[in-house]
Parts: sequence; C-alpha cells; structure tokens
Amino acid sequence: MSLKGFHILFISVSTLLALGVGVWCLWIERTESVPAFRIGAVCSFVAAVALITYGVWFFRKMKRLRIIT
Repeated sequence: MSLKGFHILFISVSTLLALGVGVWCLWIERTESVPAFRIGAVCSFVAAVALITYGVWFFRKMKRLRIIT
C-alpha cells in the first residue's frame, strides 16, 4: 500500500472513530445527564466534518496531480 493510500485509509478510519465517539457521547449524556458529554459530542462531530472535508480535498488534489487514478 502506498503512502497516499494509507493516508486516505487513515483519514477514513479517523472519521469513523470521531463519529463513533460522538454517538457514544450522546448516548452517555442521555443516560447519565452530564452536559459535558454533549460538548464532547459536538466537538467530535465537528472533527468528523473537518476530516471529511480534508479527505475530499486530499483525494481531489491527488486526482488532479494524477497520482491516484
């Protein structure tokens, strides 16, 4: 696997992890009623959106440079 392929895989796994942590924080906040977990969920979802945006940008850049076909 090339470094670029690993980078795309790593960004994908990181995005899934951020989404999972966000869902987990919402679940804990609902069962325990601790508002700090809501903040954690919002931060996790913001991080997931940022990772998706970065992943799309990186993939388009690699396609434009004809590194990824």
